[in-house]
This record gives sequence, C-alpha cells and structure tokens, in this order.
Amino acid sequence: MNLLAFAARRLAGAVVLLVLLSAAVFAATAVLPGDAVSAVAGVDASEAQRAEVRAELGLDRPAVQRYADWAAGAVRGNLGRGFVGERPVADVLATRLPNSLLLAGLTLAVTAPLATLLGLWTGLRGGGVADRVVSTSAQILAAVPEFVVAALLVAVLAVWLEVLPRVSVIPLGGTPLDVPDALVLPVLTLSAVGLAVATRLLRASVADTAARPYCEAARLNGVRGVRLAVRHILPNAAGPAVQALTLTTGALVGSAVVVENVFDYPGIGRELQLAVAARDVPMVQGIATALVAVMLAVLLLGDVCARLLGAREGHGR
Repeated sequence: MNLLAFAARRLAGAVVLLVLLSAAVFAATAVLPGDAVSAVAGVDASEAQRAEVRAELGLDRPAVQRYADWAAGAVRGNLGRGFVGERPVADVLATRLPNSLLLAGLTLAVTAPLATLLGLWTGLRGGGVADRVVSTSAQILAAVPEFVVAALLVAVLAVWLEVLPRVSVIPLGGTPLDVPDALVLPVLTLSAVGLAVATRLLRASVADTAARPYCEAARLNGVRGVRLAVRHILPNAAGPAVQALTLTTGALVGSAVVVENVFDYPGIGRELQLAVAARDVPMVQGIATALVAVMLAVLLLGDVCARLLGAREGHGR
C-alpha cells in the first residue's frame, strides 16, 4: 500500500471514529442526572417554567433526533449555541482552543528534545545504573496523577519560593503570551507527565533497535558510540520514536483538561469542565468533538510520518 492510500485509509477510519465518539459523548451527557434547565431557569422555577425552558432548549425531543440535528449542523460548520449564556460554540472554540494549543506546543517543545536525549541515553545503556535510575523515575512519575504533580509544583515554586503565580490569571481581552509567568506552572506540570511517558516509549524503541542484527554487525565492524547511534540507531528508531511522541501528544489532551482546571487556565479544557457542570450539551458536544478531532489529526499525522520514515529505513539498510 502506497503512502497516499495509507493516509486515505487512516483518514476514513478517523472520520468514522470521530462520528462514533461524538455520539458516545452525546449519549453520556444524556444519561447524566439533571439537565441544563436548572442552570437556565433557576432552581426555584416552577414545573411550568421548567417545561417551557425545556421546550425552548429542545430537550423535550428524543435524544436521537437531537443528535441527528446537531450532527447535520456540525457538517455544515454550525455547532449551535450553548444553553447557558447562548454563546456560539464556534466562538468559544475560536477563543479558547488557541490557548490550549499554545500550552500543548510549549509542552512539546520542552518534552520532545529531553525525551529524545533521555530515551537514547538509557536505551544505549540497557541494564546500567543510568538506565535503571531514569526508567524507575519515569515509571514513578508516570503513575502520579497530574493534579498531584501540579500541587507539588505550586507548593514549591508558588508558595515556598514565591517565584511564580499559583493560578494562570490572564487579563480580560489578553492572551497567555501577555503573562508568560502564567504559562510556566501548567507547562512544567504537563512536561513532567509527558516526559515520563515519552522517555519510556523512546527508551524501548532505541533498545529494540540497538539489539537488531544490523546494529550487532556494525559493532563487530568497529562502529561504536556516537557513530553507531547517528548512522544506525537513530535513523532506524525514527519511525517508532515519532509514534511514541504522537502517543504522548494524544495523552497531553487528557492531561491538559485536568491541568487547565487546576490552574484556572483559560483553555478549552476549562470550558469543557464548566459545560459539563452546567449540563450544557451543545457546548460539551462541540468542545469534546473538537478535542477528539485534534487528537485524531495528531495520530493521523504521526502514523503517516512513521510510515514514511519506515519506508525510508527499509530502503536504507
């Protein structure tokens, strides 16, 4: 299968998965106790008032019909309006999603080079002291929840040393780049979690590549150290390394939702939490679908790059 056909096949699968996951999100919000009526009409509203609000919001229609109407609008680029505040979902995405993408981009800028260096260093020293120390540390850190890492960083850097703000307060109408200090703790938290996952995956890839016959043959011919790594290990580990970093990026999407809420960062994860709390189904549906679309796009790009690198590696051996 050539690269174009491979990409088309992956794209078709991603579209199907996006539809299924959007339906799953809609179903999950439909079965949650309560609805947006209380948030819109107020807790003291009478049954007649609640029934009127429910009809205005379209919540009196069958769930299948509501999802079909939403999906039809989404195909045309209309994600509807939120129940609470009647904000257009597309406007919320346009405002908040760039903030989350900025956070993810900065995290990857920190994580990717460090994980590559640590993965290469430990993978070439399998079983050594450095390998055991780094691998054990990464395993422990990967098991620690994001909010615990965030709490520790806040305790040390914000409370004890007082060098960074505890929350990411952004001026009204401004962007996170206007307050660089507000980005440091969220990026450090996400980088710590992402680095632990990526280092373990890259270490396994490098160790597997270093143990293959062509690397053993190179060693027997006197190729060692940096020359072995640059000429034989890195080129052939590039495909799996890209996939490892892609999986790490996908994991960052889920982690970012937690971290944004911990630091009150004005990203799409924070908006998602508020929408879930308010049972704002159109907002939840639009944000969750956008997050899934971003994740699937990253995975698709990673698969295509890994396929391309794998084809080149196969020709280069």
